[in-house]
Amino acid sequence: MNLDEIMKSLKEMGTEQTKNTFVRHGAREPFYGVKIGDLKKIVKYVKKDQELALSLYDTGNSDAMYLAGLSINPKLMTKDQLQKWAEGAYWYMIAESTVGAVAAESSYALELARKWMKSEEELIEDCGWSTYSHYLSIAPDENIDKVEVRELLKYIEKNIHNSKNRVRYTMNAFVIAVGSFVPSLNVEAMLVGKSIGKVHVDVGNTACKVPIATDYIEKVELKGKLGVKKKTCIC
Repeated sequence: MNLDEIMKSLKEMGTEQTKNTFVRHGAREPFYGVKIGDLKKIVKYVKKDQELALSLYDTGNSDAMYLAGLSINPKLMTKDQLQKWAEGAYWYMIAESTVGAVAAESSYALELARKWMKSEEELIEDCGWSTYSHYLSIAPDENIDKVEVRELLKYIEKNIHNSKNRVRYTMNAFVIAVGSFVPSLNVEAMLVGKSIGKVHVDVGNTACKVPIATDYIEKVELKGKLGVKKKTCIC
């Protein structure tokens, strides 16, 4: 399938109900409102074509951008391409679920996470924290800079409640990721989680809730999943 054929399929798969849901979450035109489960059904038509995946993201259509993230080979992406993706992520689902996950599996995960976390732009910074969190979920423990992660936990403890809206969400997610995926830092993550408590994020006219970090980490531990890494963070 080529780009036009994929876009036609996306249009046919979209529904007003899903579209309205995405609008409440922050999506804007142009997009068709395709469920993520339905997007996964056509990944096989894109996955072996890196240029097609890049072209899908370039459309600026939210459904196509998400499909691009599901289909792209992160290891083949250049630093400039990832930067372009971050700059084009116009709402949080693309910033956190697409750019963050793809960047985390790229060869530039930590370099770009560190850069983006310093950005003055809310969604760029959002990409940074999301990328680092996703990275923690897949990286072997020996590849994780524990000193840096500790410093980031301290930074979050001092700054989370005064940070930008979606950044508060991904900072909280970072604490959860540390506590869940890095056993040697679990206690420190729990202490920071207790310190920051409930994190308030404006999620718009949706039923979404911000998880309390300590509660989430405790559930992971009760399930015996502490330190269990993911095979991929792209989903």
